[in-house]
Amino acid sequence: QLQLVESGGASVQSGGSLRLSCVASGYPYRDFCMGWIRQVPGKEREGLAAIYSDGRTRYSDSVKGRFTVSQDKTNNTLYLQMDSLKPEDTAMYYCAIDSYSRCGVVVGPRSGFSFWGQGTQVTVSS
Repeated sequence: QLQLVESGGASVQSGGSLRLSCVASGYPYRDFCMGWIRQVPGKEREGLAAIYSDGRTRYSDSVKGRFTVSQDKTNNTLYLQMDSLKPEDTAMYYCAIDSYSRCGVVVGPRSGFSFWGQGTQVTVSS
């Protein structure tokens, strides 16, 4: 059974850093894309960063240069290193995965993935 478990969310001050982790298990895909999406209540969700199984990455303009997505295939973990955090980064952050054949828009407001984790909360105070 496919499972994604995020961790690493916390409350930090503006300018600080956090690293989110997502452990994936039970996924049947040899080739895939994984991504980080954030959601603020009442606002449109936003795909922030994505990585393909071949290592290619994609970033939304809102986080490019501040966030870095990476993967460790040996322990099936996806990471999101977040630096220079801003109050507007406050959101619930989700990790998601899809088979490569279904990977379409992976960043931005129209990003879509088939399977999501439960999320981890990031709060940035000014």
